[in-house]
Amino acid sequence: MTTVASDEIAVDTTAERPRRRTASLLGWLLVAALVVAVALAASQLAASGPGARGTLDPESRSGTGALALAELLRDQGVEVEVVRSRAAAAAALDEDTTLALTNPYTLSDDALADLLAPADRVVFLSTGTHLLAELAIGENASGSAAPRTATCAVPEFAEVGAIRPDRLFSPADDVTGCFGEDDAAAVLVDERDGYRAVVEGVKLFSNAALAEDGNAALGLALLGQTDRVVWYVPSFEDTDIEGTTPDTLGSLTPDWVTPAILLLLAAGLAVALARGRRFGPLVAETLPVTVRASETMHGRARLTARAADAPHAADALREGTRRRLARRLGLAVHADADEIADAAADRLRIPRGTLQSLLAGPPPTDDAALVALARRLDELETAVETSAQSPRSGT
Repeated sequence: MTTVASDEIAVDTTAERPRRRTASLLGWLLVAALVVAVALAASQLAASGPGARGTLDPESRSGTGALALAELLRDQGVEVEVVRSRAAAAAALDEDTTLALTNPYTLSDDALADLLAPADRVVFLSTGTHLLAELAIGENASGSAAPRTATCAVPEFAEVGAIRPDRLFSPADDVTGCFGEDDAAAVLVDERDGYRAVVEGVKLFSNAALAEDGNAALGLALLGQTDRVVWYVPSFEDTDIEGTTPDTLGSLTPDWVTPAILLLLAAGLAVALARGRRFGPLVAETLPVTVRASETMHGRARLTARAADAPHAADALREGTRRRLARRLGLAVHADADEIADAAADRLRIPRGTLQSLLAGPPPTDDAALVALARRLDELETAVETSAQSPRSGT
C-alpha cells in the first residue's frame, strides 16, 4: 500500500511541473505585455500633451512654453488665436491683428515673405542670424546681460521697466533699438514698412521667467497693442523646405531584416523565460571546507609581502598594536592613538608624547623601516605587559 501511494504521488508531482511552468511563463508574458502597453501609452501622452510642445509654444505648460503669456494677454482682453499652419495664419489675419511667432526656421524665404505680406504688425519672439539678414533689420551684437531699460522713443515701452536680455542686436539704419545702447539693443523695432519687432524672448517670455523683472510688461507691450493676436507656431509638419532624408541603417537593409530581428528577440525572450532559473525557497547548505582563521591571516600576509606594500603592512601592525594596548590599558576598543600613547606613557613612566609617532606616525617606505617599526611595536607591547605584571610579582 505504501509503495502504490508513493508512485501515485510521484506521478502527480511529475504532471504538476509542466502546469506550473506554463502558468509561470504566461505570468511573465502578461507582465511583459503590460509593460509594453504602459510604455506605449506614456509615449503617446508625452507626444500629445502640452508639455511636449516646443519652446515658447502658447499652449505649453512646461518651463519653456509660453502659456502664461498667452493667458496674461487674454486676461487683458486680447483675443489670442493659436494657429499651426501658414494657411490658417493667413486666413486669420486682418487689419487690427498682431502676428506673433518664433524664429520660422522651418520656412523658406519665399514662404516667410508670403506669411508676412498681409500682416501690418509682426512680432518675432525669437530670431536667428538668417532671419535678421532676411528682414534687413540688424545683426548680432555683443554685450553683457545687465539690466536694461527702454532708452528709446517707442511709447509702449515707457512703463516696461528693466529687463535682462539674453541676446543683443545692432540695429540697421532707420531701425529703432530699445533696451540697450545705440549699437547693442535687446529689441529692434522697424516701422519702415509696417511694424516689425524682433526680440530674443526664449528666456524672457517663457513660463519659468515671465514673472521676473519687466518681462511680463514687455510681452504685453509687444503683443497687447491690438485686439487680436494670431500666434503662429512653426513646425516641420508645416514646412515647405524640401530636403533629402539621410540614409539610415534601416533604409539600407532589406525590408525583411527588421521583422526578422524582432522575431529573434521575441523568441530569445520566450526561451529565456521558459528555460531560465527561478528563485525558490532558500536551502541550507553546509560548507564542504572549513577555513581556519590562521590560514586567512597567512594568506593576507603573503599577499602583502608579494605586493611589497610596506605602508599597508605598517597600518595593519599599528592597528593590531593599538587594539591590544587599549585592552591591556583598560581603554575603549576604539580609543585613538593619542589616548593609547598617553596611557602607555603613564604606565611606563616616560614623558607624554613620545609614543604618538610610533603608534600613528608616517608610514615606512621600505622593508627595513617596516622591520624596525615592527620590532619597536613589539618592544612597546612587551614593556606594557611587563609593567602590568610587575606589581603582582612584587607582592
